[in-house]
Amino acid sequence: MVVAVTGLLAGCAVTPPEPPGSNPPLPTRSTTSPAATPPATPTPSPSPTPTCRATAEELSPAERAGQVVMVGVAGSLDRAERKAITDHHLGAVILMGGSARGVSKTAALTDSLQDLAGDLGILVAVDQEGGLVQRLKGTGFSTIPSAAEQARWSPDELTERATEWAEQLVAAGVQLNLAPVADVVPRRNVSANEPVAGLRRGYGTDPEKVSRHVLAFLAGMHAGGVATAVKHFPGLGAVKGNTDFADDVVDDTTTADSDLLVPFWDALAAGTEAVMVSSAVYRRIDPDAIAGFSPAVVALLRDAGFDGVVVSDDLGAAKALAGVPARERAVRFLAAGGDLAISVDPAVAGDMAEGLVERAADDQEFAARLVESAARVLALKQAHGLVDCD
Repeated sequence: MVVAVTGLLAGCAVTPPEPPGSNPPLPTRSTTSPAATPPATPTPSPSPTPTCRATAEELSPAERAGQVVMVGVAGSLDRAERKAITDHHLGAVILMGGSARGVSKTAALTDSLQDLAGDLGILVAVDQEGGLVQRLKGTGFSTIPSAAEQARWSPDELTERATEWAEQLVAAGVQLNLAPVADVVPRRNVSANEPVAGLRRGYGTDPEKVSRHVLAFLAGMHAGGVATAVKHFPGLGAVKGNTDFADDVVDDTTTADSDLLVPFWDALAAGTEAVMVSSAVYRRIDPDAIAGFSPAVVALLRDAGFDGVVVSDDLGAAKALAGVPARERAVRFLAAGGDLAISVDPAVAGDMAEGLVERAADDQEFAARLVESAARVLALKQAHGLVDCD
């Protein structure tokens, strides 16, 4: 998720939508494990335990759909945001905008969000990377340097500082940081890369160094009590354009066994709770769909043993999604194997939830897919005391 200066998240380059009224079949997942070195035994992330799966199965179709949609809340909780949450049983929010309200006022906002949630709680997420992408500022929040500056620190120092940042997020009522950025920018692409190098969001050009700092940031977040979502799998380092503003961002380099994926595999082994999938097209993995709509891309994570939450990049406000009907966006993401679909636009978030309910009513296989994703999200929420599946 990118670009605090615009208020948008990273957008999506998409394949043409199906004709209106069509009901495309569920994609078939790959069963081929990546040839790179994904972790043989990842540290367990919150998985859909039998009790969380039972909880998901007991929900109404609308409640189930709401658990897998995350809506943007910009500044204060306005009428449209409140209506989207309550009308569609939405179970997750991402704090948007550039807030300088500080920890105590942010905590008051997140408390008001929890008041809307009922027994299922609301998972509160934020982009708190540092530099240009630090959503929460003000009294009680440290000023976080960019990843390019963090890369100059030792891993031990980064872990120590990240622990403090995580403790601040916990005090503000945030459970999930959509960070760190694990994208490796090849040296030859540094000057052309807009989403990572251009915004100083990455830890460098060497996969091993990037990995060390990704793990240090992740360790600090975990020590401070915050879950992480490494991003943007399988990486935005080899692209040129920014998916916020273009619908044709393509990676012609990255393969399933690329060294550029090393930081992601290491983050899985270290127990990241979530992975955000990018919105670029990876021609050497799946040339026919953006990563978020690609079963081949998501299968790389699942085949590596990851059973945590796969998060989309923004499916609501990004320019590249304009050609895909709002009701189909979360459907396509879940059909590809994803779990938690983000829309910073409350109206689109509601449409996405309704689309999930409609598709599940018509397709038993998709209905089972929806239960699986809702159970994963509930397991993450349970790990942070938001819901009791037992």
